[in-house]
Amino acid sequence: MTYDKNNVFAKILRGEIPLKSEDKIFENDFVLSFYDINPKKKIHALIIPKGEYTDLDDFSKRASEKEIAELIKGINTVAKKLGISIDSGKGYRALANIGENGGQEVPHLHFHLLGGEKVGKMVS
Repeated sequence: MTYDKNNVFAKILRGEIPLKSEDKIFENDFVLSFYDINPKKKIHALIIPKGEYTDLDDFSKRASEKEIAELIKGINTVAKKLGISIDSGKGYRALANIGENGGQEVPHLHFHLLGGEKVGKMVS
């Protein structure tokens, strides 16, 4: 999968598709998080790196150590803000779809955070 600079997340990062302030959860120099427009659970957030990475494989090969650390910290920060981290809630699922067989639809690395209710089995 090659990076498409016109994917929906790239457009959001460039401001071509605006995020409503109430949809934005967290942002720093490295990541952006916002609510999924088609939620699958009571809480469904997305966390994306600001760099152009197609998937987790690409990210692990090319991202700096700082970018990697900030993405992981960003996931935890968002979970805490949403009240679903182990510290403040009952847990959550962090999920990244990778490639065609993994169900990836947008060629920009993104993690789904699902919580606020029991998520269920990993694969049915």
